[in-house]
Amino acid sequence: INPQAPTHVLVIPKRHAPDLGSLAAQAPGELVDVVSAAAQVAAAAGLGDGYRLVFNTGAQAGQTVFHVHGHVLGGRPLSWPPG
Repeated sequence: INPQAPTHVLVIPKRHAPDLGSLAAQAPGELVDVVSAAAQVAAAAGLGDGYRLVFNTGAQAGQTVFHVHGHVLGGRPLSWPPG
């Protein structure tokens, strides 16, 4: 809806967990799978020179969809600090 970079892809696990911490507690192996999938998405998108993986955890961090998902961002220089 509101891409933050030229490449902005969501990686969403099938298991329901409201946020990253919950997924880590419920199924740490699936957390590894999500990060691995994000790396594969970045490679497929040609982001070998750098990308950012973002998990907003909790409303105060900007999470609006309470099913864990990671944002793969890249395709331009990403400044720090974000937001």
